[in-house]
Amino acid sequence: MSSEKSRHSDDDRAGIHITDAFAPFHQRNDIFTRAFWDPSVRTKQTDAFFASYRMEAIPRRGDGFSQRDFALRNASWLISDIMTDRFADQGRREGFQAPISADTPIAPDQVRVDDTAEMSREIKKVAQFFKADLCGITALDPRWHYATRVDTRDLSDAPNKLPAGLTSVIVLGHQMDRDLVDTYPSALGGAATGREYSHEAAIVMQVAAYIRNLGYEAVPSMNDTALVIPYALQAGLGEYARNQMVITPEFGPRLRFSKIFTSLPLAHDSPRPSGVRDFCDICTKCADACPVKALPFGPPDTGGANISALQGVRKWTSDAEKCFGFWAKLSSDCAICMRVCPFNRDFRKWPHRLWLKLALSPLRRFALWLDRNRGGRVKPAGWWQKNAP
Repeated sequence: MSSEKSRHSDDDRAGIHITDAFAPFHQRNDIFTRAFWDPSVRTKQTDAFFASYRMEAIPRRGDGFSQRDFALRNASWLISDIMTDRFADQGRREGFQAPISADTPIAPDQVRVDDTAEMSREIKKVAQFFKADLCGITALDPRWHYATRVDTRDLSDAPNKLPAGLTSVIVLGHQMDRDLVDTYPSALGGAATGREYSHEAAIVMQVAAYIRNLGYEAVPSMNDTALVIPYALQAGLGEYARNQMVITPEFGPRLRFSKIFTSLPLAHDSPRPSGVRDFCDICTKCADACPVKALPFGPPDTGGANISALQGVRKWTSDAEKCFGFWAKLSSDCAICMRVCPFNRDFRKWPHRLWLKLALSPLRRFALWLDRNRGGRVKPAGWWQKNAP
């Protein structure tokens, strides 16, 4: 009973509100997988969207959608694509529809762990060494694991199994390039996403290999196996926002996340609520800017517009079908909601740190007013013309 109360307390601190209608998510229903099997989602535009990542579709013309913009975006995905395609013939699109296979055996002799807090510090140092921008650690929580994964040979449900004995989840954050994010929507902006997927593929595998060399199980994971946002919240990396993203105090929403499931004894971080929810309650910049009105304007609610929504969690939920339909029209991803977010700032600079203090205080309306003229799109041509540092 006490552990149940503790879990509810941790949920509240993480801003996670579970209802009796909760059910684990079947990955076959995510919008990207549905684009391959669901006739209500799959269109000629969605086929062209995927083909554009192989330069098979004719790119859109115009600033941000030239051949070189698509070329950079597709090149940015290369390392992720190589890793992902390794076992495609077995129905495993690793990192997306299946966990990443181990490339390192588990050492037969385990390093003894007497101090879990010290081991957690060590893991964070190793993650930093491999160039992860953030690292948090939390307990394994099966609620966020997909009820089934996807066999990509026929898009059927497949068992979503992990090794026994896993106890912790290491969540890694990977910062997206702000100058590229500021050009969204564009194929050029998509390079910010692809670069971090390639970065995280390498980083998550290297950190997992380190743990396996210590003699413990470690399963590297990207978008596969489990929902990463709840884990990021539980690991204290940030707070959930109206734009469906995790707002972090270091980089705002400008992050991709990966994770490692492990048996290594580790101390866990705690959620760190600081006031993002209160700010999002009065801010609708992301919803206002969404071209297809896929983001909600009201308070958090349960359910969603279609089967791509997680059921039984009270939260802000986008209309994934509208969102992905716009991506297909662009032949690239869209992150307008990230670009216009008031938290999309460089918090290394003191004026932005001062703004953050205002935004997370009772002066949040003043902070929102100060942000009124920010978030405009930067012309992609300007990125190409800017001199290298």
